[in-house]
Amino acid sequence: MNIDGVFSGGGIRGLAMIGACKAIEENGFRFKRLAGTSAGAIIAGFIAAGYKSDDLLKIMDEIELTQLLDKKTPLSSIPFVRWIKVYWKLGLYKGDTLEAWLEEKLRVRGIYTFADLAPGALRVIASDLSNGRLMVLPDDLDKYGVPKETFPVARAIRMSASLPYFFEPVRLKSLDGLSVIVDGGVLSNFPMWLFDKENTKKVRPVLGIKLSPNMQERPKNVIHNAVNMYEALFQTMKDAHDSRYISRKHANNIIFIPTEGVLTTEFELTDLKKSELAEYGYVKAREFLQSWSFG
Repeated sequence: MNIDGVFSGGGIRGLAMIGACKAIEENGFRFKRLAGTSAGAIIAGFIAAGYKSDDLLKIMDEIELTQLLDKKTPLSSIPFVRWIKVYWKLGLYKGDTLEAWLEEKLRVRGIYTFADLAPGALRVIASDLSNGRLMVLPDDLDKYGVPKETFPVARAIRMSASLPYFFEPVRLKSLDGLSVIVDGGVLSNFPMWLFDKENTKKVRPVLGIKLSPNMQERPKNVIHNAVNMYEALFQTMKDAHDSRYISRKHANNIIFIPTEGVLTTEFELTDLKKSELAEYGYVKAREFLQSWSFG
């Protein structure tokens, strides 16, 4: 049965979504259209390219996640130098190594630009800080005077996954000059709204995978100091748009995978922890699919 899939952001925790995909495949579902943000954009992009969950698990087994980070210079280990780099470059890591890896894996499946995918097969979310607006790629590239058919899929996914201050932003040249693009999670970490719209008949069932508890079950943010407030501020900013959209009705079509025990940027995960994350996603998805009514 064909379905549309939406994958949330969540950094390294996205490994749990690969396990969820395995359970989805075992239940006979196939993704027709995909959308995602950040880590979800990576998973969605690979699936759109033809990878199956077992392929993705193998890829993740074969790579040390720290290999996706750009090499540091000897001076970059000095805290002061690191903060100077963030100040001027806007990120600890360039993100070039991540993009090159994405490009390599997509090339294996014959995917270079969006012209190599079926129309509407993949959409990813990014945030345009220069113009203060959300971007849906490749759809919104026309607004920048950039041909979407020739735009690299790997570059679009990198834009969606450019976590602020961790990866350097992507600078997109357009008719209006240079736009600074960062992680889509800043404005929409879970773009379920792309496929599941109120008062609009769905083409096919839409299934979302979100790396968090159900909103009704999430504990309140505890704020005692400035650091707590910053964390709560960023969390609220990241989820507010999507939380307002996800009604109880939509929640019936979402697999919630709470993964609070793993940091978004925990690239030093052991092989055991990677396996546990994937297995956890598999179990949560299998439990959900036992009673999913394709609403």
